[in-house]
Amino acid sequence: MRVFLVDGTYELFRYYFGVPPHRTAEGAEVAATRGVLWSLLRLLDQGVTHLGVATDHVIESFRNRLWPGYKSSAGVDRELLAQFGLLELALEAMGVAVWPMVELEADDALASAAAVAGDDPSVEQVVICTPDKDLGQCVRDGRVVQLDRRKGVVLDEAGVTAKFGVGPASIPDYLALVGDSSDGYPGLPGWGAKSTATVLAHYGRIEKIPDQAGRWQVSVRNGPALAATLAAHRDHAMLFKDLATLRVEQSLLSGVGSLRWVGPTAAFAEVCDRIDARPLAARVASLARSRGARSR
Repeated sequence: MRVFLVDGTYELFRYYFGVPPHRTAEGAEVAATRGVLWSLLRLLDQGVTHLGVATDHVIESFRNRLWPGYKSSAGVDRELLAQFGLLELALEAMGVAVWPMVELEADDALASAAAVAGDDPSVEQVVICTPDKDLGQCVRDGRVVQLDRRKGVVLDEAGVTAKFGVGPASIPDYLALVGDSSDGYPGLPGWGAKSTATVLAHYGRIEKIPDQAGRWQVSVRNGPALAATLAAHRDHAMLFKDLATLRVEQSLLSGVGSLRWVGPTAAFAEVCDRIDARPLAARVASLARSRGARSR
């Protein structure tokens, strides 16, 4: 079997800014929620049998306590934030496993589920559906891969290395040095993508990079300046690496069997009525019948 793990937060943002708005008679904006649900139906239509979705029920996480500039809900449209709970409710009614994250983040949930599913011998492949750079650290050979559904690009280990210049295990170190603007931490001054990839391709981890360029076993432009910056800001580099390192909490997924889609609950039709999506309810029910499942 193949297991598909979807970044619900990314999908909500993508559809919120990518499709025309839709307000219900009660005045609620629901277009992004509808877009995500139709998108998941397309996956199920393509034959996906095991599916899980992670969301940031609360945008803030433990990482905000570590770094004050870390991403938060500040500046996020209220009409987008209001759809997180709605999407989670709809997914549960659709019969899709959903992890609404509060202390940890959606990315941590995806990493956790990928770790559990990737260790299950009955699983042929785990597909993490998100373009987020930090999920690259979860890629394992061709067994756990990353899929950008919008671009149709799949990254295995070779793909991650080709894109970043370092393998999956070094992604947290890479992001710590170059920074990640989407997550709100800046990296170290002067450490660009090329120089970072060159240094980490040799040393693998920040902890192994000497503070003096004269001790480096690799040559990069402005090496002495980069070494001096790292020596002066190593504490920040290690903090940023901690921010970029995804937490694996295996208790989030009891086993891959809990990801098997067995059809919607009776509540799904009601949720679809609420968001003006009756055709979606009919399509999901029809697909469930074709698979021998019934609405529960």
